[in-house]
Amino acid sequence: MIGPFVFGLLLPVVAGCAALALHRRPDLASRIAAGSIVASSVLTGGCAICSLATGATASIKIPWNVPLGSLSLGMDPLSAAFVLPISILASAAALYGRDYLTATVRPGWIARSWFFFNSLVAAMLLVVSARNGLLFLFAWEAMSLASFFLVLTEYDHDEVRHAAWVYAVAAHIGTACLLVLFLLLGRGGSSLDFEQFTPQAAFASAAFILALIGFGTKAGFVALHVWLPEAHPAAPSHVSALMSGVMIKTGIYGLLRTLTFLGEVQPLWGWTLLGIGLATALYGVVFAIAQQDLKRMLAYSSVENIGIISIGLGTGLLGLAYNIPAMAACALMGSMLHILNHSLFKGVMFLGAGAIQLRTRTRDMNQLGGLLKRMPWTGRSFLVGALAISGLPPLNGFLGEALIVVGALIGVIASKHAHALPGEIVGVAVVGGLALIGGLSVACFTRAFGCVFLGEPRSQQASSAREVDGGMRIGMLILAAGCLLVSLLAPLWPALFRSAILALAGGDIRDAVMASPQPQSLLIALGVAYWLLAGVFALVWWLRRRIAGSWQAETGPTWDCGYAAPDPRMQYTASSFGDPFARLFRLLLRTRSGQGVPAGFFPQEARFSSESPDPFASSLFAPAFQVVAWLASKVRHLQHGRIQIYVLYIALTLIALLVWKLD
Repeated sequence: MIGPFVFGLLLPVVAGCAALALHRRPDLASRIAAGSIVASSVLTGGCAICSLATGATASIKIPWNVPLGSLSLGMDPLSAAFVLPISILASAAALYGRDYLTATVRPGWIARSWFFFNSLVAAMLLVVSARNGLLFLFAWEAMSLASFFLVLTEYDHDEVRHAAWVYAVAAHIGTACLLVLFLLLGRGGSSLDFEQFTPQAAFASAAFILALIGFGTKAGFVALHVWLPEAHPAAPSHVSALMSGVMIKTGIYGLLRTLTFLGEVQPLWGWTLLGIGLATALYGVVFAIAQQDLKRMLAYSSVENIGIISIGLGTGLLGLAYNIPAMAACALMGSMLHILNHSLFKGVMFLGAGAIQLRTRTRDMNQLGGLLKRMPWTGRSFLVGALAISGLPPLNGFLGEALIVVGALIGVIASKHAHALPGEIVGVAVVGGLALIGGLSVACFTRAFGCVFLGEPRSQQASSAREVDGGMRIGMLILAAGCLLVSLLAPLWPALFRSAILALAGGDIRDAVMASPQPQSLLIALGVAYWLLAGVFALVWWLRRRIAGSWQAETGPTWDCGYAAPDPRMQYTASSFGDPFARLFRLLLRTRSGQGVPAGFFPQEARFSSESPDPFASSLFAPAFQVVAWLASKVRHLQHGRIQIYVLYIALTLIALLVWKLD
């Protein structure tokens, strides 16, 4: 199993280098790079499914002449739970990206873009399979650099360069915390191999905080999320799909992997993740509903869904800490399933946003409308994603959230029977929080789909839009079909993901979590209901076709009180639709609005606009960056370009280290 996985990991790297060498033939470079991603996804995805189904682990270790390092790779169910969505989304994004790059990127940049795209996929696979701290940090940095250059694809725009540098700063803040984390975990050992990390109760909480900051920066926890709304809109859409759908999940993977090194789960860790998850999810969905830029809205929605995953993880850790196996099994299973689900529905929505931007040259929802008639395949795929991300049955987004809610309710019931867990607090926080977040998410994506695809076009670009072809359509359809397939295969997921969540459960509770029947029972019931619903839908469709076959179909304008010429000025815009929610959450959003009120008996125009700047970006990080820039300006004379002085710096540093070591 490890052999095909390693081959699948190396294949994109080799193909990316080949594409770079063929930069004068961009079409051939695209075929080679995209084909390698699809082939790699088949290999790595197959290995992941085998590991999840059997619970098997496999590893390989090669000596590496680097202090504390080794080329140690492994595949276990926890890694496999993240390899699977990486493989699925990477292949769909690669198929989409071939036509998308040809239409949007200058020919000289196509090969370079594929090189960095393939490097990003390989780096993500290496992150989740590395079994040495130094190798992990190398893969983590390679992932950050590859995605940084992908964000910079349209580097001639000021906002793109700004977004890329914000992302680079955020990524390296996280990496600094991870460096300290691995030094702390490997304290006293001869290497940073994961197998040598032993639980140390004295440093467990400190390691958890470092992991929370270091990995939370990549995941996009609230206050550490500021790079997401900047980088995702700036990157090409198939890259945005990959970054939002799976790259930010490597932060979740790193946090979970760290928990396996820390020994017995502490209740404080569960409460911390639950609180951060609630704040992150609510913050993300509130700011998503206030955005006019389609991709920026999707970026804030990713923050929301990372919060939902964190809610499930926090609830599951509380179940482990308070010895409630059924609670832990349901909540952790829900989080694992939501990791897969989010990669599918967020992937299809970012790909849909890219198709819209390609055909209309805008991401401003106020300038769109009426696209369902002009781009029916994109519209239907986007609709599937919108329904799924809103957590509505029978689509896949409902499954993970339902399991998390059931886990919280089990905790409420168990707290009545001598458990120390304050179940009422967990129940109100999880059930009430997810209900509020789900309702706001429905409003957010009702607004997005309605303003973009329904009604009449609000601009010339929207009225002249047409459907995309080829691989772009295939990539969207693969992910939309995945949203449906995950629901129909609901009874299979507990069998696949149970071995992954057991990595977090240790001691006596492990067997109890393994034997817990609640996740399987719930998903079997939902699966049966979905198949019955699918059967009823198919029967109605067949009867309608059979009965309508003999009728003469006629078309005509929609009756609208005798007025059959709707005008886009009669429709809600994205700004006006979101204004009631902006008023409701005005203390958080601090929305700035502008309007032109109709005047006179025969007014010619009226306008309304709104903007909701991110308070963490404007009030916390921007001043901090200004202070750092000021301090850097004071030592700028040290960077004078004279190599001899630089060598002197190195020599003085080595002398100081030797003196310190001798003492």
